[in-house]
Amino acid sequence: MKKLVTIIFALSVALSGSVLHAQNLKFGHINSSELLQAMPENDSAQAQLQHYAKQLQDQLQTMQTEYNTKLQDYLGQQDNLTDLIKKTKEEELQQLQQRIQDFQSTAQQDMQKKQNDLLTPIINKANEAIKAVARENGFIYIFDISRGTILYYSDKSQDILPLVKKKLGIQ
Repeated sequence: MKKLVTIIFALSVALSGSVLHAQNLKFGHINSSELLQAMPENDSAQAQLQHYAKQLQDQLQTMQTEYNTKLQDYLGQQDNLTDLIKKTKEEELQQLQQRIQDFQSTAQQDMQKKQNDLLTPIINKANEAIKAVARENGFIYIFDISRGTILYYSDKSQDILPLVKKKLGIQ
């Protein structure tokens, strides 16, 4: 019986210590989308992406115009063409249409790669600043509320966006 009381006492001391320790934990949250929008590097990256997208769009428009011109030419002359010339022009139109589809697919992949190349360093810089602020201020968890996975956070959770902006030198 004495042994049981000792075990219960030891457990209660251990648990009360854990409860007291758990009350000292610091949690923080940040809206990373808002942080990324505030970073000056993001404006430059977005401008470069828009310029790149415009170049791709212009090339696609040129190809589409060429296709439409050749199609109209073919449709206007089709009754006067021999079977061999018709077949040749139809194959040419199909090849051009295939080139347009290939270009669209490749352009979409290139655009995604360009976006990753431009935004990855910015995201990494933001993440490093978040980690530094968390370490400097003793946070054990920082939750990103922009991702939509946090259903609730208390007033005891500190918004670290102002601290991270200060760390990055952003007003």
